[in-house]
This record gives sequence, C-alpha cells and structure tokens, in this order.
Amino acid sequence: MPLSDELIHLLSAGALAFSILTYVILDGTGLGVGILFAANRKARHRHVMAFSILPIWDGNETWLVLGGGGLLAMFPAAYSIFLSAMYAPIILMLLALIFRGVALEFRDRAKTERRQRLHDMAFMGGSLVASFCQGIVLGGLIQGIPHEKGQYSGNGWEWCSGFAFFCGFVLVVGYALLGACWLYWRTAADLQLRSRRQARILAPATLVLLAGIVTWTLGLNTVNEERWLEPSIGGPITLLLVGLMIVFWRAFSWTHHFLPLFAVLGWFIVAYGAMIVALYPLVIPPTLTISQASSAPLSQMLVLGGFAILIPVTLVYSTFGFWVFRGKIRPKNQVHTSDS
Repeated sequence: MPLSDELIHLLSAGALAFSILTYVILDGTGLGVGILFAANRKARHRHVMAFSILPIWDGNETWLVLGGGGLLAMFPAAYSIFLSAMYAPIILMLLALIFRGVALEFRDRAKTERRQRLHDMAFMGGSLVASFCQGIVLGGLIQGIPHEKGQYSGNGWEWCSGFAFFCGFVLVVGYALLGACWLYWRTAADLQLRSRRQARILAPATLVLLAGIVTWTLGLNTVNEERWLEPSIGGPITLLLVGLMIVFWRAFSWTHHFLPLFAVLGWFIVAYGAMIVALYPLVIPPTLTISQASSAPLSQMLVLGGFAILIPVTLVYSTFGFWVFRGKIRPKNQVHTSDS
C-alpha cells in the first residue's frame, strides 16, 4: 500500500528530529566535559576527562551531518531560510567544533606543558563557543525567522536577540550538567566526587533556567501558551520532569552511577519533545509548515531509504564504541574497569 504524501512528510520530519536529538544528547555530553575543563585545572583530572570521550566523540558528529544533510534534501525551503538567517552562528559553531576536535586529538601529544595548556584552552573554548552557538540557533528558531513565499526576508541579525543569547547560556549550563553526570559515571575517586558536587550545583541552575525559557517562550506566541497550558499536554510533561528530577536526586546514593546521566538526558528529551509540540506543524516559525517546506515525496522517500540504512548502522557503531570503552577510567594507568 503506497504511503500518502502527508505521512512521507511526517516520517521525514521524524527522521530529521531524531538525528538532531541524538546529536544533542550524545555530543552535548562531550561538549559539557570540555566546558568543565575550566573548573578542573589539575592535569591528571583533565587527562581523565579528555580520555573519557576521546574514543567516541568523532562518531557523535555523524548525527550532525545527518541532520544537516537531511534538512537540505528533505526540506530545502526550510534549509534556505534557516541557513540564511543563522549563517553567522552556524559557521562559528563549525569552526569551534574543528578547534575542539583538533585540540582533543593532539593535547596528549604536546611536547611541552605550555603547548598542552594551549590545547586545553582550545578544547575548552571550542566546546563553550559551539554550545553557545547551538543555543543561539535554537533560540533564533523558536522565536521565529521572517520569511515570505518560501524565501528569507530578514536582515541576517535575527539571531542577535536577548532570547537567543539566553537560550545559548542555558544550553551551556545544561551541557555542563551532562558533562558532570558523564564524569560521575566514568571516573572514580576525587574526580568523581568533584563531578557529583558540580552536578548537584548545575542541576537546579539548569531547571531554573529552563523554567525561564518556558516562561519567555509562552510570551512569544499565543499558540505556544495555549498548547503548553493545555492539561493533556502540559500535565504529562510536568509529571515526566518531576519523576526524572526525583530519580536524579536519589540516583547519587544508588549503586549504578549512570543513572544521574540518564535522568538528565530524560530532561533534555522531554524539553525537546515540548518544543516540537509547541512548533508543530511548523518547521520554520511563524508560518512555514512541514508540508510547505518539503521536497517532492519521491525525493523524500529516497532520502528516507538512506536514513533507514544509516541510522541503524550509526546506532550500532556508537553502541559498540560505548561498549568497548565502558567502565571507569583511572588516572594512573588509564585502564577501564567494570565499576558501575
């Protein structure tokens, strides 16, 4: 039975949304570790922190490529409007990711302490700038991009707003929280205790800042306010967040050290879902819908066929990488153990 055009459009949007979400929850953790370099200045701590993400960080970037390529192939109108409006922060983000990757790969090959500090600064700065730019892009999208008849009609500075900058700051804090929870899971001894303290400080800050984004977003659009305040939507979102908060605070006393990270990842997933609910069926606010931005159904079907192959393969690859390099990382000999 052939699929309807509407269903093809929705499947395309779902594949794209999944790629972006997977990038955020995977690479956001690595970016958070880089941000926390500023709060962990001991050389042995930084070595363990970098080593914890070194074998897996590059695989996470695959999801960013899938998201960008999928947007171009499946929603060319949205790609044109989005990239035209967000050209500056996206280019800055990509440059920051390059600096971050080079610094991470070469920091342990530095022959002098001064060069290693330079690599550390590049890693930390690249992680911070990339995270902030991603938040700016997200905020710029939520607040809306001016367009007419499928063409960008702004001046190129829509991303330079208080709301977008606030979203950038919130994402930096949220990524730092993910990084702290990751280090609590993957490290031991004094670095693990330090990461736990950092997570307990960053968690309430993240929640307060998320509440600020929600409040600000409600004032941007009456549709957002109507949807989020509807009991059938706002109720389940609130219950999920409360349950995940309880799990997070109690998880530090449990045996399995990965639970705080998984709880915070749940926060991100719920927040991401709430954003999609607020925007649907728009792909570019305030007026461009999924169907209006879509390419021809046949083109989307061909791209979806590629996604059907690439997404499982990438998931298997990422899962295998995490499995091989599972366990605790020790500062003395940098070997993995089977600790929880």
